[in-house]
Amino acid sequence: SLKANNLRELVQLQTDGGLKVGLDVVKAAMMGAEGFAFGTPLLVILGCKILRVCHLNRCTVGIATQDENLRAHYVGTVEKVVSYLTNIAEDVREILAELGFRSLDEIIGRTDLLKQIDDAKFRKFDFSTILMQVEGSNTWQKENPPFDKNSFEKSILNEIYPVIKNPQTEMIIERNIINTNRSFGTLISGEIAKFYGDQGLPKEALTFKLKGAAGQSLGAFLAEGMSLLLTGVGNDYVGKGMHGGQIIITPAIYQEGSSAAGNTCLYGATGGKLFIAGAAGERFAVRNSGALAVVEGTGDHACEYMTGGTVVILGETGINFAAGMTGGVAFVYDRQKNFIDRLNQELVFARRIDVDDDSEGKLYLKKILTSYVNRTSSPKARRILNDYREELAYFWMVTPKDMQAPLNPKEGD
Repeated sequence: SLKANNLRELVQLQTDGGLKVGLDVVKAAMMGAEGFAFGTPLLVILGCKILRVCHLNRCTVGIATQDENLRAHYVGTVEKVVSYLTNIAEDVREILAELGFRSLDEIIGRTDLLKQIDDAKFRKFDFSTILMQVEGSNTWQKENPPFDKNSFEKSILNEIYPVIKNPQTEMIIERNIINTNRSFGTLISGEIAKFYGDQGLPKEALTFKLKGAAGQSLGAFLAEGMSLLLTGVGNDYVGKGMHGGQIIITPAIYQEGSSAAGNTCLYGATGGKLFIAGAAGERFAVRNSGALAVVEGTGDHACEYMTGGTVVILGETGINFAAGMTGGVAFVYDRQKNFIDRLNQELVFARRIDVDDDSEGKLYLKKILTSYVNRTSSPKARRILNDYREELAYFWMVTPKDMQAPLNPKEGD
Protein backbone atom coordinates (compact mmCIF):
# COMPACT_ATOMS: atom_id res chain seq x y z
CA SER A 1 0.00 0.00 0.00
CA LEU A 2 2.97 2.34 0.57
CA LYS A 3 4.14 1.84 -3.00
CA ALA A 4 0.64 2.15 -4.43
CA ASN A 5 0.32 5.54 -2.71
CA ASN A 6 3.83 6.76 -3.61
CA LEU A 7 4.95 6.76 0.03
CA ARG A 8 7.50 3.93 0.08
CA GLU A 9 10.46 6.16 -0.72
CA LEU A 10 9.66 8.38 2.29
CA VAL A 11 9.81 5.72 5.02
CA GLN A 12 12.20 3.15 6.39
CA LEU A 13 10.57 -0.19 7.17
CA GLN A 14 11.60 -2.24 10.19
CA THR A 15 10.32 -5.68 11.14
CA ASP A 16 10.54 -7.81 14.25
CA GLY A 17 9.03 -10.94 15.76
CA GLY A 18 10.43 -14.42 15.36
CA LEU A 19 13.74 -13.42 13.77
CA LYS A 20 16.39 -15.92 14.87
CA VAL A 21 18.73 -16.84 11.99
CA GLY A 22 20.08 -15.29 8.82
CA LEU A 23 17.42 -16.88 6.62
CA ASP A 24 14.73 -15.05 8.58
CA VAL A 25 16.46 -11.75 7.82
CA VAL A 26 16.78 -12.55 4.12
CA LYS A 27 13.10 -13.47 3.79
CA ALA A 28 12.04 -10.33 5.66
CA ALA A 29 14.21 -8.19 3.38
CA MET A 30 12.62 -9.74 0.29
CA MET A 31 9.24 -8.74 1.70
CA GLY A 32 10.42 -5.12 2.05
CA ALA A 33 12.14 -4.75 5.43
CA GLU A 34 15.19 -2.51 5.74
CA GLY A 35 15.68 -2.85 9.49
CA PHE A 36 15.49 -5.93 11.70
CA ALA A 37 14.80 -6.01 15.45
CA PHE A 38 15.71 -8.95 17.67
CA GLY A 39 14.04 -9.49 21.04
CA THR A 40 13.80 -12.95 22.58
CA PRO A 41 17.04 -14.34 21.08
CA LEU A 42 19.04 -11.47 22.58
CA LEU A 43 17.39 -11.98 25.97
CA VAL A 44 18.34 -15.66 25.83
CA ILE A 45 21.91 -14.70 24.93
CA LEU A 46 21.94 -12.50 28.06
CA GLY A 47 20.76 -15.38 30.24
CA CYS A 48 16.95 -15.30 30.02
CA LYS A 49 15.37 -18.66 30.89
CA ILE A 50 11.90 -17.77 29.49
CA LEU A 51 10.26 -18.11 32.91
CA ARG A 52 7.54 -15.65 31.85
CA VAL A 53 7.58 -13.75 35.15
CA CYS A 54 8.88 -10.46 33.74
CA HIS A 55 5.90 -8.57 35.20
CA LEU A 56 6.34 -9.99 38.72
CA ASN A 57 9.71 -8.41 39.59
CA ARG A 58 11.03 -11.92 40.33
CA CYS A 59 13.32 -12.58 37.35
CA THR A 60 15.85 -15.08 38.74
CA VAL A 61 18.56 -14.11 36.23
CA GLY A 62 18.35 -10.39 37.03
CA ILE A 63 17.12 -9.08 33.68
CA ALA A 64 13.50 -7.98 34.30
CA THR A 65 13.67 -6.93 37.93
CA GLN A 66 14.49 -3.98 40.15
CA ASP A 67 15.44 -6.23 43.07
CA GLU A 68 19.15 -5.64 43.72
CA ASN A 69 19.62 -9.17 45.05
CA LEU A 70 18.21 -10.68 41.87
CA ARG A 71 20.09 -8.25 39.64
CA ALA A 72 23.32 -9.57 41.14
CA HIS A 73 22.65 -12.82 39.22
CA TYR A 74 22.87 -11.05 35.84
CA VAL A 75 25.61 -12.59 33.66
CA GLY A 76 24.93 -10.93 30.30
CA THR A 77 27.66 -9.02 28.46
CA VAL A 78 27.85 -6.76 25.44
CA GLU A 79 30.31 -9.17 23.83
CA LYS A 80 27.70 -11.95 23.78
CA VAL A 81 25.22 -9.72 21.93
CA VAL A 82 27.87 -8.59 19.44
CA SER A 83 28.93 -12.18 18.79
CA TYR A 84 25.37 -13.34 18.12
CA LEU A 85 24.58 -10.48 15.72
CA THR A 86 27.92 -10.97 13.95
CA ASN A 87 27.03 -14.60 13.34
CA ILE A 88 23.63 -13.54 11.97
CA ALA A 89 25.39 -11.15 9.58
CA GLU A 90 27.77 -13.88 8.41
CA ASP A 91 24.81 -16.20 7.85
CA VAL A 92 23.10 -13.53 5.75
CA ARG A 93 26.25 -12.97 3.68
CA GLU A 94 26.53 -16.68 2.87
CA ILE A 95 22.89 -16.89 1.78
CA LEU A 96 23.22 -13.79 -0.39
CA ALA A 97 26.35 -15.21 -2.01
CA GLU A 98 24.52 -18.43 -2.88
CA LEU A 99 21.76 -16.34 -4.49
CA GLY A 100 24.25 -14.22 -6.44
CA PHE A 101 23.79 -10.94 -4.56
CA ARG A 102 26.37 -8.74 -2.86
CA SER A 103 24.20 -6.86 -0.32
CA LEU A 104 20.81 -6.84 1.36
CA ASP A 105 19.91 -3.66 -0.51
CA GLU A 106 19.77 -5.66 -3.72
CA ILE A 107 16.98 -7.95 -2.47
CA ILE A 108 14.80 -5.53 -0.46
CA GLY A 109 11.27 -5.72 -1.79
CA ARG A 110 12.13 -8.49 -4.26
CA THR A 111 9.11 -10.66 -3.56
CA ASP A 112 9.64 -12.26 -6.96
CA LEU A 113 12.48 -14.21 -5.33
CA LEU A 114 10.04 -15.90 -2.96
CA LYS A 115 8.04 -18.98 -3.88
CA GLN A 116 5.27 -20.68 -1.95
CA ILE A 117 6.11 -24.21 -0.82
CA ASP A 118 4.16 -26.82 -2.75
CA ASP A 119 2.71 -28.63 0.22
CA ALA A 120 -0.87 -29.52 1.11
CA LYS A 121 -0.56 -27.77 4.47
CA PHE A 122 0.13 -24.41 2.82
CA ARG A 123 -2.15 -24.54 -0.22
CA LYS A 124 -5.08 -23.30 1.86
CA PHE A 125 -3.28 -19.97 2.43
CA ASP A 126 -3.39 -17.14 -0.09
CA PHE A 127 -0.04 -15.31 -0.23
CA SER A 128 -0.86 -13.30 -3.35
CA THR A 129 -1.06 -9.95 -1.57
CA ILE A 130 2.34 -10.53 0.05
CA LEU A 131 4.07 -11.69 -3.13
CA MET A 132 2.43 -9.12 -5.39
CA GLN A 133 4.78 -6.79 -7.28
CA VAL A 134 3.92 -3.08 -7.49
CA GLU A 135 5.75 -0.50 -9.59
CA GLY A 136 7.94 1.95 -7.69
CA SER A 137 10.91 2.15 -5.37
CA ASN A 138 11.50 -0.75 -2.97
CA THR A 139 13.57 1.24 -0.50
CA TRP A 140 13.73 4.49 1.42
CA GLN A 141 15.07 7.22 -0.87
CA LYS A 142 14.64 10.64 0.71
CA GLU A 143 14.10 12.40 4.00
CA ASN A 144 10.59 13.04 5.28
CA PRO A 145 11.21 16.04 7.55
CA PRO A 146 8.91 16.43 10.56
CA PHE A 147 6.13 18.95 10.41
CA ASP A 148 7.31 20.60 13.62
CA LYS A 149 10.89 21.90 13.58
CA ASN A 150 10.52 22.74 17.28
CA SER A 151 11.32 26.39 16.73
CA PHE A 152 8.97 27.22 19.63
CA GLU A 153 11.11 25.49 22.24
CA LYS A 154 14.40 26.32 20.55
CA SER A 155 13.71 30.04 20.91
CA ILE A 156 12.89 29.57 24.61
CA LEU A 157 16.05 27.49 25.14
CA ASN A 158 18.20 30.44 24.09
CA GLU A 159 16.37 32.61 26.58
CA ILE A 160 16.80 30.33 29.58
CA TYR A 161 20.40 29.21 28.93
CA PRO A 162 21.78 31.55 31.63
CA VAL A 163 19.85 29.56 34.25
CA ILE A 164 21.20 26.25 32.95
CA LYS A 165 24.75 27.57 33.15
CA ASN A 166 24.16 29.19 36.55
CA PRO A 167 21.74 26.91 38.44
CA GLN A 168 21.60 29.17 41.48
CA THR A 169 19.37 31.58 39.55
CA GLU A 170 15.68 31.19 38.77
CA MET A 171 13.51 32.25 35.83
CA ILE A 172 9.80 32.35 34.97
CA ILE A 173 8.78 32.16 31.32
CA GLU A 174 5.23 32.89 30.10
CA ARG A 175 4.03 31.71 26.70
CA ASN A 176 0.94 30.72 24.76
CA ILE A 177 1.13 27.16 23.43
CA ILE A 178 -0.77 25.39 20.63
CA ASN A 179 -1.25 21.73 19.75
CA THR A 180 1.47 21.74 17.08
CA ASN A 181 4.04 22.60 19.75
CA ARG A 182 4.91 19.00 20.52
CA SER A 183 7.08 17.56 23.32
CA PHE A 184 7.61 20.92 24.97
CA GLY A 185 10.19 20.63 27.73
CA THR A 186 12.05 17.69 26.22
CA LEU A 187 14.70 19.69 24.36
CA ILE A 188 15.39 21.84 27.42
CA SER A 189 15.55 18.73 29.63
CA GLY A 190 18.14 17.27 27.29
CA GLU A 191 20.30 20.38 27.62
CA ILE A 192 20.01 20.23 31.40
CA ALA A 193 21.04 16.57 31.34
CA LYS A 194 24.14 17.44 29.31
CA PHE A 195 25.33 19.66 32.15
CA TYR A 196 24.06 17.89 35.27
CA GLY A 197 22.92 14.38 34.33
CA ASP A 198 20.15 12.86 36.43
CA GLN A 199 20.58 15.47 39.16
CA GLY A 200 19.09 18.24 37.04
CA LEU A 201 18.57 21.76 38.34
CA PRO A 202 17.52 22.90 41.82
CA LYS A 203 13.80 22.65 42.54
CA GLU A 204 11.69 25.07 40.45
CA ALA A 205 14.73 26.78 38.92
CA LEU A 206 12.77 27.08 35.67
CA THR A 207 9.04 27.74 35.71
CA PHE A 208 7.06 27.84 32.49
CA LYS A 209 3.57 29.34 32.66
CA LEU A 210 1.78 28.14 29.54
CA LYS A 211 -1.69 28.90 28.20
CA GLY A 212 -3.58 26.96 25.54
CA ALA A 213 -3.79 23.42 24.19
CA ALA A 214 -0.39 21.75 24.33
CA GLY A 215 0.74 19.32 21.64
CA GLN A 216 1.59 15.68 22.24
CA SER A 217 4.20 14.62 24.79
CA LEU A 218 4.13 17.74 26.95
CA GLY A 219 6.96 17.36 29.48
CA ALA A 220 8.26 14.09 28.04
CA PHE A 221 11.49 13.05 29.81
CA LEU A 222 11.21 16.14 32.00
CA ALA A 223 14.30 16.97 34.06
CA GLU A 224 14.49 17.90 37.72
CA GLY A 225 14.14 21.62 38.36
CA MET A 226 11.51 22.31 35.66
CA SER A 227 7.90 23.25 36.36
CA LEU A 228 5.35 23.28 33.54
CA LEU A 229 2.20 25.10 34.65
CA LEU A 230 -0.39 24.78 31.90
CA THR A 231 -3.65 26.70 31.97
CA GLY A 232 -5.59 24.78 29.35
CA VAL A 233 -5.47 21.14 28.27
CA GLY A 234 -2.84 18.57 27.43
CA ASN A 235 -2.74 15.95 24.70
CA ASP A 236 -1.54 12.34 24.57
CA TYR A 237 1.68 11.25 26.33
CA VAL A 238 1.85 14.05 28.91
CA GLY A 239 4.82 13.34 31.19
CA LYS A 240 6.01 10.34 29.18
CA GLY A 241 9.24 9.08 30.71
CA MET A 242 9.49 12.11 32.99
CA HIS A 243 12.37 11.92 35.44
CA GLY A 244 11.71 14.90 37.70
CA GLY A 245 10.13 18.33 37.94
CA GLN A 246 6.41 18.88 37.89
CA ILE A 247 3.58 19.28 35.38
CA ILE A 248 0.42 21.03 36.57
CA ILE A 249 -2.56 21.16 34.19
CA THR A 250 -5.53 23.35 35.13
CA PRO A 251 -8.29 23.90 32.54
CA ALA A 252 -9.16 27.52 31.83
CA ILE A 253 -12.78 26.65 32.68
CA TYR A 254 -13.09 23.88 35.24
CA GLN A 255 -15.94 21.42 34.78
CA GLU A 256 -15.99 18.32 36.95
CA GLY A 257 -15.57 15.14 34.91
CA SER A 258 -14.20 16.87 31.81
CA SER A 259 -10.99 15.68 30.17
CA ALA A 260 -7.83 17.72 30.58
CA ALA A 261 -5.27 15.30 29.09
CA GLY A 262 -5.16 12.50 26.53
CA ASN A 263 -4.04 8.87 26.44
CA THR A 264 -0.92 7.18 27.78
CA CYS A 265 0.09 9.98 30.12
CA LEU A 266 3.03 9.29 32.45
CA TYR A 267 4.13 6.25 30.44
CA GLY A 268 7.36 4.88 31.88
CA ALA A 269 7.89 7.81 34.25
CA THR A 270 10.67 7.41 36.81
CA GLY A 271 10.05 10.50 38.95
CA GLY A 272 8.48 13.93 39.16
CA LYS A 273 4.94 15.05 39.80
CA LEU A 274 1.87 15.29 37.54
CA PHE A 275 -1.29 17.04 38.74
CA ILE A 276 -4.25 17.23 36.34
CA ALA A 277 -7.42 19.07 37.40
CA GLY A 278 -9.56 16.91 35.16
CA ALA A 279 -9.77 13.43 33.67
CA ALA A 280 -7.20 11.69 31.49
CA GLY A 281 -7.61 9.04 28.78
CA GLU A 282 -6.61 5.40 28.59
CA ARG A 283 -3.42 3.72 29.83
CA PHE A 284 -2.68 6.32 32.47
CA ALA A 285 0.60 5.73 34.36
CA VAL A 286 1.47 2.55 32.49
CA ARG A 287 4.94 1.39 33.62
CA ASN A 288 5.19 4.23 36.12
CA SER A 289 8.12 3.46 38.39
CA GLY A 290 8.49 6.54 40.56
CA ALA A 291 6.26 9.50 39.72
CA LEU A 292 3.48 10.98 41.84
CA ALA A 293 0.26 11.72 39.98
CA VAL A 294 -3.23 13.00 40.78
CA VAL A 295 -6.00 12.98 38.19
CA GLU A 296 -9.80 13.17 38.37
CA GLY A 297 -10.63 10.10 36.28
CA THR A 298 -9.05 7.73 33.75
CA GLY A 299 -9.93 5.41 30.90
CA ASP A 300 -9.08 1.70 30.62
CA HIS A 301 -5.83 0.00 31.70
CA ALA A 302 -4.64 2.63 34.20
CA CYS A 303 -1.57 1.69 36.29
CA GLU A 304 -0.78 -1.25 34.03
CA TYR A 305 2.66 -2.79 34.75
CA MET A 306 3.32 -0.13 37.38
CA THR A 307 6.40 -0.87 39.49
CA GLY A 308 6.63 2.20 41.75
CA GLY A 309 5.32 5.67 42.49
CA THR A 310 1.90 6.85 43.63
CA VAL A 311 -1.28 7.47 41.62
CA VAL A 312 -4.39 9.12 43.05
CA ILE A 313 -7.57 8.99 40.96
CA LEU A 314 -10.43 11.20 42.14
CA GLY A 315 -13.06 9.68 39.91
CA GLU A 316 -14.03 6.68 37.83
CA THR A 317 -11.58 4.42 36.04
CA GLY A 318 -11.97 2.15 33.05
CA ILE A 319 -11.58 -1.62 33.02
CA ASN A 320 -8.44 -3.68 33.67
CA PHE A 321 -7.07 -1.39 36.34
CA ALA A 322 -3.60 -2.34 37.68
CA ALA A 323 -3.01 -5.31 35.36
CA GLY A 324 0.55 -6.50 35.97
CA MET A 325 1.14 -3.94 38.73
CA THR A 326 4.02 -5.10 40.94
CA GLY A 327 4.95 -1.95 42.89
CA GLY A 328 3.78 1.45 44.04
CA VAL A 329 0.34 2.33 45.34
CA ALA A 330 -2.88 3.73 43.89
CA PHE A 331 -5.72 5.48 45.70
CA VAL A 332 -9.07 5.45 43.91
CA TYR A 333 -12.08 7.55 44.91
CA ASP A 334 -15.11 5.32 44.28
CA ARG A 335 -18.35 7.11 45.10
CA GLN A 336 -20.25 5.04 42.52
CA LYS A 337 -19.03 1.79 44.11
CA ASN A 338 -18.15 0.16 40.80
CA PHE A 339 -14.36 0.15 40.98
CA ILE A 340 -13.85 -3.44 42.18
CA ASP A 341 -15.54 -4.77 39.04
CA ARG A 342 -12.96 -2.88 36.97
CA LEU A 343 -9.92 -3.97 38.96
CA ASN A 344 -7.63 -6.70 37.62
CA GLN A 345 -7.02 -8.61 40.85
CA GLU A 346 -4.41 -11.08 39.61
CA LEU A 347 -1.44 -9.33 41.26
CA VAL A 348 -3.01 -6.65 43.47
CA PHE A 349 -5.62 -6.29 46.14
CA ALA A 350 -7.72 -3.30 47.14
CA ARG A 351 -8.75 -2.39 50.64
CA ARG A 352 -10.59 0.43 52.30
CA ILE A 353 -8.62 2.87 54.44
CA ASP A 354 -9.63 2.56 58.09
CA VAL A 355 -10.57 6.04 59.32
CA ASP A 356 -9.41 5.36 62.86
CA ASP A 357 -6.56 2.85 62.60
CA ASP A 358 -4.87 3.25 59.22
CA SER A 359 -2.94 6.42 59.98
CA GLU A 360 -0.22 5.74 57.41
CA GLY A 361 -2.44 5.57 54.32
CA LYS A 362 -4.81 8.22 55.64
CA LEU A 363 -2.12 10.82 56.33
CA TYR A 364 -0.17 10.06 53.16
CA LEU A 365 -3.26 10.56 50.98
CA LYS A 366 -4.25 13.75 52.79
CA LYS A 367 -0.80 15.22 52.28
CA ILE A 368 -1.00 14.52 48.55
CA LEU A 369 -4.50 15.99 48.21
CA THR A 370 -3.48 19.13 50.10
CA SER A 371 -0.57 19.65 47.73
CA TYR A 372 -2.86 19.01 44.76
CA VAL A 373 -5.42 21.60 45.91
CA ASN A 374 -2.69 24.17 46.55
CA ARG A 375 -1.44 23.81 42.99
CA THR A 376 -4.67 23.29 41.01
CA SER A 377 -7.43 24.80 43.20
CA SER A 378 -9.55 21.77 42.24
CA PRO A 379 -13.09 22.19 43.66
CA LYS A 380 -13.54 18.43 43.81
CA ALA A 381 -10.38 17.81 45.81
CA ARG A 382 -11.16 20.73 48.11
CA ARG A 383 -14.60 19.28 48.78
CA ILE A 384 -13.04 15.94 49.68
CA LEU A 385 -10.56 17.57 52.04
CA ASN A 386 -13.23 19.70 53.71
CA ASP A 387 -15.08 16.53 54.72
CA TYR A 388 -12.07 14.23 54.73
CA ARG A 389 -13.14 11.84 57.47
CA GLU A 390 -16.41 11.04 55.70
CA GLU A 391 -15.02 11.04 52.15
CA LEU A 392 -12.14 8.75 53.10
CA ALA A 393 -14.63 5.89 53.30
CA TYR A 394 -15.04 6.06 49.50
CA PHE A 395 -11.34 5.49 48.78
CA TRP A 396 -9.71 2.20 47.84
CA MET A 397 -5.98 1.70 48.38
CA VAL A 398 -4.56 -0.63 45.74
CA THR A 399 -1.21 -2.32 46.38
CA PRO A 400 0.58 -5.41 45.02
CA LYS A 401 -0.12 -8.58 46.95
CA ASP A 402 3.58 -8.95 47.76
CA MET A 403 3.95 -5.38 49.01
CA GLN A 404 5.04 -5.06 52.62
CA ALA A 405 4.54 -2.18 55.09
CA PRO A 406 5.63 0.48 55.70
CA LEU A 407 4.20 2.32 52.71
CA ASN A 408 7.12 3.24 50.48
CA PRO A 409 5.62 3.53 46.99
CA LYS A 410 8.46 5.46 45.37
CA GLU A 411 10.76 2.49 45.84
CA GLY A 412 8.07 -0.03 44.95
CA ASP A 413 7.86 -1.57 48.44
